[in-house]
Amino acid sequence: MTRSELIDKYAEDAGISRQRAAVIVDAFFTSLTDALADGNRVELRSFGNFSVREYRSYEGRNPKTGETVFVPEKRLPYFKPSIQLRQELERAE
Repeated sequence: MTRSELIDKYAEDAGISRQRAAVIVDAFFTSLTDALADGNRVELRSFGNFSVREYRSYEGRNPKTGETVFVPEKRLPYFKPSIQLRQELERAE
């Protein structure tokens, strides 16, 4: 599902205009991104948890040339689905 499809679905389900739905969806993603950037954890009950994982720097290898490459430390978003979401996906199979 793309952002545009999400906006259309939300507008249809909530019975609001597409423009209003776009503002709501954008506000949600902005708030989520800002919270993660501040190092906070975001918990959406019955959906899952978003958090930031920090990874140390290490020496990697370029698979094409075989030369050693320094990979700097990084912070990446991490999502852990809730039990309810996992069960729902299992039922959908």
